[in-house]
Amino acid sequence: MARVSYRSADINLMARMMRAEAEGEGRLGMLYVGNVIVNRLAANCIDFKNLRTVSQVIYQVQGGNYSFEAVQKGNVFYQRARGVERRLAKQNLDYWRQHPAKFALWYFNPHAPCPPTWYGQPASGQFKNHCYYEPKPDTCASVYRG
Repeated sequence: MARVSYRSADINLMARMMRAEAEGEGRLGMLYVGNVIVNRLAANCIDFKNLRTVSQVIYQVQGGNYSFEAVQKGNVFYQRARGVERRLAKQNLDYWRQHPAKFALWYFNPHAPCPPTWYGQPASGQFKNHCYYEPKPDTCASVYRG
């Protein structure tokens, strides 16, 4: 059973985001970004309440900006999804999770060492240029299911 419900259009959208955010970090880096997208959809807590579709996660606006920088700044995001990224996105949607993004709801590239917290959330690890952050204990139990 898939981690979240999705349609074929969601696979393409997610694949485009994974490529735009982490193409330079290879397949594993793109899978980690995919983990965060699926985790936000599954979480229904903190900043991610009432998100019911991949599209809602990708185009979510917080503080006047899109949650994913590639939506407003990345021309790669607006290119057609390629087969390899579609397969990776489907893997994420169906089952794939791995540390450091296994339970992460946030990531960013600090262009420096990863801070131990980000907006009060603890670091779960780093892969290449991206730092990943999980919710504080007892603030989002739903992200740890499935």
